[in-house]
Amino acid sequence: MDRAPGLSVRLKLTLSYAGFLMVAGALLLAAVWVFLLRDLPTSRLVPRLSELPLAFDPHNFGPAAFGAAAVTGMAFLLVFGLVGGWFLAGRMLAPLDRITDATRVAAAGSLGHRIRLPGRSDEFRELADTFDAMLARLEAHVAEQQRFAANASHELRTPLAITQTLLDVARSDKSRGHDELVDRLHAVNTRAIDLTEALLLLSRADQRSFAPEHADLSLIAEEATETLLPFAEERGVTIETSADRSPTIGSPALLLQLAINLVHNAIVHNLPEQGTVWVTTKVDDESVVLAVENTGARLTPQLVATLAEPFQRGSDRTRAGHVGAGLGLASVKSITEAHDGALTLTARPAGGLRVLVQLPAAPPHLAPDGHANGRALREA
Repeated sequence: MDRAPGLSVRLKLTLSYAGFLMVAGALLLAAVWVFLLRDLPTSRLVPRLSELPLAFDPHNFGPAAFGAAAVTGMAFLLVFGLVGGWFLAGRMLAPLDRITDATRVAAAGSLGHRIRLPGRSDEFRELADTFDAMLARLEAHVAEQQRFAANASHELRTPLAITQTLLDVARSDKSRGHDELVDRLHAVNTRAIDLTEALLLLSRADQRSFAPEHADLSLIAEEATETLLPFAEERGVTIETSADRSPTIGSPALLLQLAINLVHNAIVHNLPEQGTVWVTTKVDDESVVLAVENTGARLTPQLVATLAEPFQRGSDRTRAGHVGAGLGLASVKSITEAHDGALTLTARPAGGLRVLVQLPAAPPHLAPDGHANGRALREA
């Protein structure tokens, strides 16, 4: 933003100090004149004859002499105020110079620089600490986005490379039938479409490009469970649900996608047979909670800590034939944060994962109508 040149803050403070000092001096001299010297007889201002110096001048006494002394004092106060004000302003604004230098460095693209202003807490140091914290968050966000872009490019390049290979093989070997080629191309294309839709979902959630509406998390969880019940039956997984009315405010479409991702993830990463998924919704203080747990292999805390990052599939949990894009829990995390919620992932002691989504509850007078009754045991 272009601005017209102006006075520096240091010069403004100097003039302010000097001006304040001049006004204070003028008021002091005026008070002395009004209350002490105005009604004082001239004879009291002139010394006795015996006290007169040899070079006595009667014009050195009286109102005129007082006025001259006042002018001299005001001139001294002006010079003192300017010099002292300039020095004091420089000392007071020294931390601001460091903050400005750090801002210029950050604007040039170096996010690793920190101010680290020493001294006790005051306004400048609070500003410096806030700026350092902002730089730390921004640096972490930029690094995450760079990793995301690199991983996304790699993931999108893979199906394209496979497609190119299949087409090259089909072109060189014309004796082979096209049915197998079409089937494989269809599978690769489906994976590419799923990956693209997941990326678009992440972008939509991160940008919060949705209009908040009233929603009942219990009804959303029930719909997600019913949608994925046939898939669970195919894999021999039992789904148990317990739903209390859980009103919240957000995007019903995104929240449904969140619930579907969680239930689908719990079904896929489960025991080879006779696995179980528990889906629970409840109201906790001023929030609503969706909990999805599943049986499965034992997970280490290190692995659990990375599962919500984009393109982290958790190879120890992946079963053959169901290699996803690694964006399921990443999408859940983005949707949760877009709704000002919190996501917690915990490894179950007996094996498997427990995912807890906590969202702000809707005010009682804004809660939508309807009630999701608790569903009994569902077995495949």
